[in-house]
Amino acid sequence: MTLEPSPVDTADLTRLHARLTAAAADADLLDVAYRIVDTPVGPLLLAATPAGLVRVAYAVENHDAVLDRLAADLSPRILAAPARLDTAARQLDEYFRGTRTTFDLPLDLSLARGFRREVITHLPGYGRTASYAEVAAVAGSPRAVRAVGTACATNPLPVVLPCHRVVRSDGDLGRYVGGVEAKRVLLRLELAA
Repeated sequence: MTLEPSPVDTADLTRLHARLTAAAADADLLDVAYRIVDTPVGPLLLAATPAGLVRVAYAVENHDAVLDRLAADLSPRILAAPARLDTAARQLDEYFRGTRTTFDLPLDLSLARGFRREVITHLPGYGRTASYAEVAAVAGSPRAVRAVGTACATNPLPVVLPCHRVVRSDGDLGRYVGGVEAKRVLLRLELAA
């Protein structure tokens, strides 16, 4: 006699996951919460620690690989806890609708160190672009143009910390962690506002 598995009720799973998330948070066992949001540049993974938003990742970065890296770099205590990222998701939605020009979120910059951290805190404002050389100068190392490129490529918080606004001196868009088309979409969005 073989037993057929009983069908899983998704409402029960949702309630169980909510209880697990609440219990983990109450017991201080949830170090990294995450959720995925749909955007005009594809699904973005948002991850936060108790200190703030720590990671935004494009689908091309492989969300599972990003979560594995967060587990290795920050903590293995990671759980899908969408409610903890409601504010970030709402602000991203406002940004993509063109009603938000700056983000007002606590940020955890622990994944950015040294000069890379300096670069991502000196990026151009909404609707403007700057060359890699200009950002290098503003960040205090005018000759570190390639290092600025590396800092932008490894920015743990793309979109929120707008490395898409950094372009080549000849006006070419250059590379972008989410792909050149995503960079183009973000720049068009900001110029249209």
